[in-house]
Amino acid sequence: MRTALIVITGTVIALTSCSSTPPPVPRADSTAPVIAPGRPGEEAKTLSPGEAVTAVPSATANAADITYVQDMIIHHRQALDMAILAPNRAESTKLKGLASRIKDAQGPEIQYMTTWLQELGQKVPDHHAGHDGMPGMATPEQMEALKAAQGKAFDALFLQLMITHHEGAITMSEKVLTNGSHIRIEELANDVNVTQTAEIRRMREMQAAA
Repeated sequence: MRTALIVITGTVIALTSCSSTPPPVPRADSTAPVIAPGRPGEEAKTLSPGEAVTAVPSATANAADITYVQDMIIHHRQALDMAILAPNRAESTKLKGLASRIKDAQGPEIQYMTTWLQELGQKVPDHHAGHDGMPGMATPEQMEALKAAQGKAFDALFLQLMITHHEGAITMSEKVLTNGSHIRIEELANDVNVTQTAEIRRMREMQAAA
């Protein structure tokens, strides 16, 4: 058996070293179908070669990408406004930790989106930009109520508002995943979906335990 293995190995090496033909390069005009993984909760799809070309995100931004980033900057800023209230108003240690993680995640994402818009020569929303009709945003009255709340009352209102806020961000992200074209924005939207879906689950667990 040992001799046979040596002979077989030697044969493979000889064949490899003698072959000068490179492996076939994938062809752009291939007629083979392409399997595209589905988004979370969706099944994979079989695409024709023509569909596969258009399904691959590009490095070119379209209007949906730019609108998403501009709106998400405003959306994230309100989440930070809510999160920075927690250390001095919340009673729950878990809620304070969650608020800190939200701040630590969304602050750098705001900077990332701001830089991306600047690189494209697009307008960065100012800090007083309107948000009428934007999914999940708290009203000015709700924000004032949150600022006035303390202890368990703050915890309950924070969870209510932040769950709705996260659900709005997911709605916005799903829209750009359908209508956008830029690969970096697709990656950002997927990250927002995954992170905020997990945080919604934690917040609902906190509500149930309260």
